[in-house]
Amino acid sequence: MFDITFIGHICRDEVFPFGGAAYVQAGSAVLCGAMVAPRAGARTAAVTRMHPADDGLLDAARAAGVTWFVTPCATTTAARVVHPSANVDERQLYVLDDPGPFTMADVPTGLQTGIIHLAGISDHEFTLDFLRALHAAGYALSLDFQSFVRVIGPEREIVFSDVPAKREIAALLTVAKLDVVEAELLTGTRDLPRAARIIADWGAREVLITEARGATLAVDGAVYTAPFTNRTQVGRTGRGDTTISAYLARRARGPVEALRFAAALVSVKMETPGPFGGTIAEVEARMGEIVVGNAK
Repeated sequence: MFDITFIGHICRDEVFPFGGAAYVQAGSAVLCGAMVAPRAGARTAAVTRMHPADDGLLDAARAAGVTWFVTPCATTTAARVVHPSANVDERQLYVLDDPGPFTMADVPTGLQTGIIHLAGISDHEFTLDFLRALHAAGYALSLDFQSFVRVIGPEREIVFSDVPAKREIAALLTVAKLDVVEAELLTGTRDLPRAARIIADWGAREVLITEARGATLAVDGAVYTAPFTNRTQVGRTGRGDTTISAYLARRARGPVEALRFAAALVSVKMETPGPFGGTIAEVEARMGEIVVGNAK
């Protein structure tokens, strides 16, 4: 029995920060998320598709307490992240190779989990039929909408596209995760409380949206906001993945407490490149700087 099971491609990220030296790291939404949850006390599993030669990319997450279920494939996802300006929300993304979408055959038989978080980085990971099948199997679902909004173009560059099935997708979800760019694309507004309410009206029980300044959460008819307090942006990559993972890991303590915890944890994470490697003591200290507000 797991509290959270993450599903998504693992990948090698080549990151080009604005004004800084390029570096390569093990990355992806599933890795950034899975590294957080066990440190926050959640029993954590992760499902991925990758080439067996890259199994070492999972070592750090295994050491953190993640149980991996791996489908061997001919290739592992390779990604490039370019920051062309000082605006950390402006990124050029490329998925240079990938092992294709998940099917129910990739999900362990008899998997018992409190919630499944679908942590994709592009539209090559999940299909609508896969979501329908998971929902029909009785799983509570959380989804990062980047898994559908980010479309791999002919030059392998990620282009952003509206999602025709967005309302059906939202209705299948317990938790919907987006960033400010994705929220505006899907709802037509950059007003995050308003965007969160729109997506909640589509059927998602909880909606979590991140931007550079902080996170916005719609739940039970109310909308809450929490600021980020990071001193630097060197660990910007994985911001949303870390936020949703921390939120899910503390969700049982109530949405406001989970939002505050997530804002504090990701603030610590963004001060260092790579997945979250801090301690819960650091996060709890940072929580003293986080004041959750009510949005109108």
